[in-house]
Amino acid sequence: MLTPLPDKSEISQGSSRNLWFFAVLILIVLLLSLIVQSFFNKPQLLTDPFLQFPTANSVRVVWFTEFLGTSNTVSYGKNLNKTAAANTSKLSRTREDKDSQIPDEMKPGITNNNPIVRDIWRHEAEVRNLTPDVRIPYLVTSYKKDGTSVSSKVFTLSPTPAAGIPLKILLTSDHQLMPMTAANLQKVTETIDKVDAVFMAGDLINIADRASEWFDDYRGRAFFPALQGRAFSELDKNGIKTVYGGGELIQHAPLFPAIGNHEIMGRFSTTSTLNDQFKDAFPRAAVQKIYPYLTQKYGVKNKDVLLKNNSFNSDTYNEIFSLPSDQNYYAVTFGDVRLVTLYVTNIWRTPNLDPAARGRYRERDEDFDRPEKWGYGQHIFEPIAKGSDQYIWLEQELNSVQFKQAKYKIVMFHHPPHSLGDNIVPAYTDPVQIVDRTEDGEIKMVRYEYPKQQDYLIRDVVPLLETAGVQLVLYGHSHLWNRFVSSTGMHFLETSNVGNTYGAFAGEKRRFVPPAYREDYSAIGDPNGLEPVVPTVAPLLGKTGLPLPYIESNDLTAFSIFETGNGTVNSYYFDTRKPTSNVVKFDEFKLKKS
Repeated sequence: MLTPLPDKSEISQGSSRNLWFFAVLILIVLLLSLIVQSFFNKPQLLTDPFLQFPTANSVRVVWFTEFLGTSNTVSYGKNLNKTAAANTSKLSRTREDKDSQIPDEMKPGITNNNPIVRDIWRHEAEVRNLTPDVRIPYLVTSYKKDGTSVSSKVFTLSPTPAAGIPLKILLTSDHQLMPMTAANLQKVTETIDKVDAVFMAGDLINIADRASEWFDDYRGRAFFPALQGRAFSELDKNGIKTVYGGGELIQHAPLFPAIGNHEIMGRFSTTSTLNDQFKDAFPRAAVQKIYPYLTQKYGVKNKDVLLKNNSFNSDTYNEIFSLPSDQNYYAVTFGDVRLVTLYVTNIWRTPNLDPAARGRYRERDEDFDRPEKWGYGQHIFEPIAKGSDQYIWLEQELNSVQFKQAKYKIVMFHHPPHSLGDNIVPAYTDPVQIVDRTEDGEIKMVRYEYPKQQDYLIRDVVPLLETAGVQLVLYGHSHLWNRFVSSTGMHFLETSNVGNTYGAFAGEKRRFVPPAYREDYSAIGDPNGLEPVVPTVAPLLGKTGLPLPYIESNDLTAFSIFETGNGTVNSYYFDTRKPTSNVVKFDEFKLKKS
């Protein structure tokens, strides 16, 4: 049976319907394209706002953008009806290079070793006339020349809490965009109802001048996103992939950082990678010796700039944070806590003894006759020995009324005085250079020793802290959790197994130490003689079934909370191999009241 052909009018009507359909579809696509284009062209905040430098009646609100802004303001109060204008400054050294973890479209201009400058503006407004212990809402807004603007979500702020108010303070360090960091901070917010402050003992990032490490590393692990709940870091554990968002912390709680070795850049260059510049720190004393040569070579009249550019600097760190002092050491009172933060860190050098190693214990063979290429060992950035400016400042602080009246006295710095970790070796002292020569005067080795009896932390600083009644010393650097107690009852806590670990050296596990050197560099245990404390609640068990006095793990991430209401420090771990598992409290100890 033949099927009759459709009428011409039906064909015409069908074609019309198809044409209308495609026309509407094209219109929808165009509208969606405009919406998407409008979204991506809309100005964006580079960070959420975060809190800095609170006082008894004020706090500073800081945020970053990639545009200058015609005005930048904080709206605050019950109805957000009060306004504080921000001061704006441009970061001077934030750059990207071929090793930056950024999308390809952000890399035009990066060729070979040539970093490119990234324009980033910092906005800071001081919110004043606040009432202690009263938390109010706030948001920030940045405006562009074309009339568009962008605002943050609404967060809360308050000034320094009054004495006697119970607080919960996160003790942390060594985030460094490590794989488990976002998981760690997410579990902090899921475990603790409200964090009132963050004490961070250094090594916030890896390369201080690399902008993306602070703001938008494409792996989702950058410093600010992780502490603001905007991370998107994926962990793959045994085939189980989980994305962690970090924790919304510093929008509500002030961040108090200590400077670590990763916040310090070496000799400045426009033609070498940021990694190379980070590793190329040079002692100021050595630069002083060649100052006339540098003046002739660079023609720079500002001595401070010339010395800094040819030695080391912490410019980006200092430009990002609002510290209570122009130095990288300071003291603040926060509720019942007097926090003393010191500049205690040195350049990390490889312990490798290979001929091509510019390291902790030696110079490269090829550099023996070129002192300008030497690394000068694991040298200290800021003196802390007795009689130094920082030591004298510390003595004055420990004798201050604010310190003596504080219920809890905490000292925070980066380098460990006691640890089972690797980075405590060698001693924290100035390297002693030894140049071995042949009979005819030719250099056959340039090497370094670190006399243990001259460890400035153990010889000079720790006795000063014990005499002053410090209850807790907080530090990091070795990426593990362990703690110690001195004979006077002063606690030492290293809670830096946050994102990964560098291992604990106890039992049969030994640190690398240079053979045939004069000094004892302690292959196992704490080189400075204290026994680690076994966690009091739920210690991990070793292969022998005995409890371990540490956590060294690339699967377990640990954090610690100081509760000032009862004076306890509680430590927790989370097993990232089991995303649905609970956080485990494994240790608790109590600080004596002052």
